[in-house]
Parts: sequence; C-alpha cells; structure tokens
Amino acid sequence: MVNSFKPGFDRRAFLAGGAAFLGAGPALAQDVNSAGTIEMEGDISQGVRRNISSFRSLDWRPYFSDLKNGAILVDITSRALHYWSEDASVYRLYPTSVPLSEDLTRRGRTRVTFKDPEPDWRPTPSMKQRNPDWPDYVPPGPDNPLGTRALHLSWTYYRIHGTHDTRKIGRRSSNGCIGLYNQHIEELYEFSKVGTQVLLI
Repeated sequence: MVNSFKPGFDRRAFLAGGAAFLGAGPALAQDVNSAGTIEMEGDISQGVRRNISSFRSLDWRPYFSDLKNGAILVDITSRALHYWSEDASVYRLYPTSVPLSEDLTRRGRTRVTFKDPEPDWRPTPSMKQRNPDWPDYVPPGPDNPLGTRALHLSWTYYRIHGTHDTRKIGRRSSNGCIGLYNQHIEELYEFSKVGTQVLLI
C-alpha cells in the first residue's frame, strides 16, 4: 500500500511501534501509516535492525525547491533512502547500504540519467586495483552485484541499485554506490524516471 507523507511525526509512537515490530519478527518494506508511524513488511538484516532507531520520515522541503520529476534523498548517516513523487502523493523510506569509507562517499546533488532493467557489472579501475581477483565482468543474473535493477546517476560510476547479498543492507559495505533490497529497487525503479532529482547528504 502506498501512503502519502504525513507531517507531524511522533517519535514516541514510532519507538513504541518499532519495539512491537521487532518483537513480531523480521520486516522489510517501510511506509508511513495513517498514524504517522513507520510500518515494515518482509525481512531485514541485523544491520538494519541496529540502525532502525535513526529511521524517521522527513519532509522534502528542506532539501529540494520542488518535486519536479520526483526526488530521492539518501542520508548516508542513517543509511536510509527517501523518495517523494512529483505530486507528493507517494513517500517511501528504504534501508540502504552505503559506502565503506568517507573517501568512497560522494555527497551533493545529482539526478537519474538512465534506468537499467537488467544491470550488468564491471568493476571500476580503482575497484579492480583494490581487488585484483574480482572478475572483469558479471552479466545480468543472480550473481550480479547490482541486483535486479539499477538507477544510473549523472556522476560517473555511481548508481542506486539492488543487491542479492542482503547482509549488506544497513551497513557500510559498498564501493561508493547506494544499495537496496531487490524488492525495494524494483519499486523505486517504477516510481522514478530519468531526470528524478537525487541528493546525497
């Protein structure tokens, strides 16, 4: 179910709801319900569980002047990706993997330049230098590090993409890209378009 953003987020309600869902078992997709609390469904990694208290709904206005083509905000610190549709009727909050270190982390404004429905993968020259045993090419499929979908950004080599290694979500585990569960990147892929604004903070 897609819910619109509800301002006036109640942290106490969220914490109470968070304790309830953690006790009820693993969860995955995050949405803001009519009470303003975050709901989850599916399965999450331990990294996401440890980081869950920092997940909170946000208003787009402090980060974007408008929602033309929709907007994606990636918060490296909380390891969360926020998406708003152009008409603000859709708001999503997804757990992410983020770069391993600050020197691999890029912040600032960019945009989606290409939507790849079947990503293949080639390590960048710097990745190959750090990991000479890595393959030169991995075709689309179950072993692909980019998962089932990828959103290419205007920055060379940077993408928001899926991953088959769900242990990476909620952790500092990437070589610069932002990773999502495959179910989440497939949803974000459908919501976003070429030209969607992206801000990494």
